[in-house]
Amino acid sequence: MKVDFYRHSLLPRHAEAVAAVLATPFLTTGKVAQAVEAQLAEYFSLPYALLVNSWTNGALAALLALDIGPGDEVIVPAMTFIASANVVELVGAKVVFADVDPSTLLLTPELAAKRVTRQTRAVIPVHLYGQMCDIPALRKMLESHPARSQRVCLIEDCAHCFEGERDGTKPGAHSDVAIFSFYATKNITCGEGGAIVTGEAELYQRMLETRVHGMSSGAIDRFAANRYNHWDMRRLGTKANLFDLLAALLPDQIATVDERLCHRRAIANRYRQAFAGGPLRSVTQLQCCKSAEHLFAIGVPNGMRDAAIAALNAAGVSVTVNYRSVPETTFYKKRYPAASAACQAAYGWGTETLSLPLYGSLSREEQDYVIQMVHDRVYPLAR
Repeated sequence: MKVDFYRHSLLPRHAEAVAAVLATPFLTTGKVAQAVEAQLAEYFSLPYALLVNSWTNGALAALLALDIGPGDEVIVPAMTFIASANVVELVGAKVVFADVDPSTLLLTPELAAKRVTRQTRAVIPVHLYGQMCDIPALRKMLESHPARSQRVCLIEDCAHCFEGERDGTKPGAHSDVAIFSFYATKNITCGEGGAIVTGEAELYQRMLETRVHGMSSGAIDRFAANRYNHWDMRRLGTKANLFDLLAALLPDQIATVDERLCHRRAIANRYRQAFAGGPLRSVTQLQCCKSAEHLFAIGVPNGMRDAAIAALNAAGVSVTVNYRSVPETTFYKKRYPAASAACQAAYGWGTETLSLPLYGSLSREEQDYVIQMVHDRVYPLAR
């Protein structure tokens, strides 16, 4: 049997929304995007939302709006995708890697506190695999940390956690900004794209500019009322806006995201039950969290992860690695040679982890096959 690692949930009817945009003269960020932003703001119970063309460019727009740059430090967990660190380097600031909790793979207030200095301007907690970090506790720690010399911003990396909650609270409630990804394999997707939510009016106004080169008005405003309106540039920005052609794919997915989560949770729970008590390492599920169940990752011990990938691939099961420890990549190892040694939990998980197929259309037969192949092909390697 062949089991794909991922299959998106978009259907032929979603093409009708794209066709509706093509029937208008306005293809870039316009009324469709604005309607989706209002939908996002309502979902997260926050006043402001912005669509962006990727998590990465959205994070760049946020960092630029927060005036983070040379001379500043930003704390980033070592277990994440490289983009979480790259955006800090791209604005000229310094990445300070922190280790993660070995059971949840999340950044904790205690681990972040060890990395705070007088130069710390922001922390980027990553809600890895769909479980949320403790944002209120991180905020409290940062406000009272003795080494802090200035206010430290919290930028939630929610690329895995659109529909997640912690203690009944969604992303964005206790941070400066929360940033999401709508990449091809995400629970909500338009191929490429993302979103930012915030409760801060002034920051929102700055991000409106930094997501379009620093321009004081977007295209829909420059041509409002059927006439051209002059614009200015007050700050440096990037090109981060999401256009209506892709935004048109989002409304239905946002409306059904919690319903679809139920299907993924059922599959993830089947995996957990099937592998409980076995030789594989698993991610601890926090009772206080409603996980977005974005990925199902396992750890294969004894240096046998790559052999397990080969064995599953040979059986027709597609898997991937999410992620290695970022300080172990060639670029960051050269740039911050001491960072990896300080992040041993992230390093260990990064050498063991692989992710199994997890998506709503994964059939019962396919689930059974994945489970059987893990038992037959991976368990012998892990023992």
